[in-house]
Amino acid sequence: MFPRLLERMRQKEYRRLIAWTLAGKVVGAIVLILTIKAIGAYVFHPAFADDTTAPAAAAAAAAATPPPDPAYVNPINTMWTVIAAFLVFFMQAGFMGLEAGFARTRETVNVLLEGIVDTCLCGILFWAWGFAFMFSTGNGFIGHQWFFLQGVPDTYQSTGVAFLAYWLFQFAFADTCSTITSGAMVGRTGFVGDLLYSFGVSGFIYPIIGHWAWGPDGWLTTLSTPFRDFAGSTVVHTIGGFIAMAGAIALGPRLGRKFKRDGGGAMPGHDMTIAAIGGVILWFGWYGFNPGSTLSAMDAAGCGRVAANTTLAACAGGLSGLAFIYPRNKIWDCGMTVNGFLAGLVAITCPCYWVSPTGAIIIGAVAGVVCIYAVDFMEWLRIDDPVGAVAVHGFCGIWGTLSLGLLACGQYGASTTTGADNSAPVAGLFYGGGTAQLVAQCIGSGCITVATFSVAMVLMYAVKATGTLRVSKEGELEGLDLHEHGGTAYPEITVGSGHSAVTSMSAGAASPAAAE
Repeated sequence: MFPRLLERMRQKEYRRLIAWTLAGKVVGAIVLILTIKAIGAYVFHPAFADDTTAPAAAAAAAAATPPPDPAYVNPINTMWTVIAAFLVFFMQAGFMGLEAGFARTRETVNVLLEGIVDTCLCGILFWAWGFAFMFSTGNGFIGHQWFFLQGVPDTYQSTGVAFLAYWLFQFAFADTCSTITSGAMVGRTGFVGDLLYSFGVSGFIYPIIGHWAWGPDGWLTTLSTPFRDFAGSTVVHTIGGFIAMAGAIALGPRLGRKFKRDGGGAMPGHDMTIAAIGGVILWFGWYGFNPGSTLSAMDAAGCGRVAANTTLAACAGGLSGLAFIYPRNKIWDCGMTVNGFLAGLVAITCPCYWVSPTGAIIIGAVAGVVCIYAVDFMEWLRIDDPVGAVAVHGFCGIWGTLSLGLLACGQYGASTTTGADNSAPVAGLFYGGGTAQLVAQCIGSGCITVATFSVAMVLMYAVKATGTLRVSKEGELEGLDLHEHGGTAYPEITVGSGHSAVTSMSAGAASPAAAE
């Protein structure tokens, strides 16, 4: 073998092959060593430092590097919160459909435009100072940082949710509260008046009073037993419902509205189709409202439980409303069934994280009945609420808030960025928790309800004093769509100065139709 190798080495081509092979191997080895060193230097640590210098080098590097920002943006929780915000925002379509369906044909455009403009106005106000008032650190009654979203951190508090994602989520909640208000004021509110009171609601009432319960240092959260409102039965719905009540009182009833105790009854809505579809859209959006309030996709069990409880309460509310109203008039009432499941959704919004599925069914079933009695109460007071906003959101919000103190099952604590923390479970009276949580719920619900209604009455009468809250008699009879907006949602119907309309037929004939 060795003589053969010597013989081949005498050949020029063979020597060239050997040289290139050795050179390639040397270059490959050098490249491999440099690659390993580069990876070690930039990804892990200096791999080629000797044992005596490595600790000193590491200490020097640590001293030269500033401490990391403790705020960590959790991408999973942030995306969960953003998706939930989209769902809550989509509830605006549900509100617009529900309110338009329960309204009359001649005020449909007004309902739709109010929903759109309220949303736009709320977004700007919540950017400017609403979020600062509600969610920044200040004192027990109002926050005073982050105006115009200046100087905000990467994440909100310790949630791990990107700050602007959290802002978006809470903006959708604020928008919901403002839209609730308009439901009880349908059919006779001037558009300028709507803008003025919406400015007060979104810019001041909702964020300041909401800070008491949801602010990082709100006074209701510092009680010995904290007031709890997981997703807003009180903060969103009771506030919105009782602002709506103040608005309906300040406005007075629609022209021609005759109440039950005077031998009349509620004016029927013009389109139960879009009202019912709007209600179901709201139900769908509630899956962002309640499960999204965990702010944590890592709390998978909590999200699932909240979604299930939300569903069961809505189902129970719809059925109880349907069944309870039937003996009165011997008909299966679609409108009351829609408001029944909405009542169940409102009620479960506060306790959804802490109750069992059985508790959710009880809460929803009771809410369906509370809604009917609340409608009766409003009728007895001669307060005209075309969509039942006060009954559904105001009174059922109170019931849902108090139900936590009764039916919290004592198994669940808090949702965190990494999952559930059940080290301090919440228990209600019926589950051996005593009256402490119930008392806290009564304090929080009572204070917020009274404060909201009082301030809202001042706001509504102040707007009324400007002469813009209610349209003129002629404008209301003509219809808000024509009077305020110059057109109707149904151009085939021409509304005159009274309560009648003419529908143009394809064959050229005309027949009278009710404008109500």
